[in-house]
Amino acid sequence: MVYHSALGADCRVVCGCAILPVSGRARGPAPLQTSEEPDIVEEAINLCRANILFRTFDVQSPADKLLIYLTLFINLCLKRLSESKASPQQAEKQLFSLAHDEFSLPGEPGFVLGGLMSAPANKAEEDLVRGYLRQCREEAGRRLIKRCYRADGTPDKFWMAFGNRRFLNKTLT
Repeated sequence: MVYHSALGADCRVVCGCAILPVSGRARGPAPLQTSEEPDIVEEAINLCRANILFRTFDVQSPADKLLIYLTLFINLCLKRLSESKASPQQAEKQLFSLAHDEFSLPGEPGFVLGGLMSAPANKAEEDLVRGYLRQCREEAGRRLIKRCYRADGTPDKFWMAFGNRRFLNKTLT
């Protein structure tokens, strides 16, 4: 049984995706995290290794859609890290660059979750979704480095092994 998001009971929804609070240094349109409980990025990283083993995901809330997107992004990060064999400092730069690369939005050709998320209704929604996903991607990459590398700088094989797997038989590009 796949793990669902415990967040997003009452949140703003844009393009069918929940706009949830994100804590951290990444700047963007996400609401500020006021509680001490984990945010959506931390939840996605915590559930990533378990969820990545599943080929189906029964979406129960808009927060689940964001969880799926972040899991796909984390999977892409792990794939890049396992291929590059970079040091933690180089890996942090790689993931920051990956987070800020151009990526498809809902409604655009090439968006991997086209059936789950709807296209933005206007330019303001498009800018909000782009900024929010970029903020989540940047924060996920920053936090993932701490999990994927040990204190001595060697890669953690128990994380890197998941770079070879595909979540929902999909990959982000």
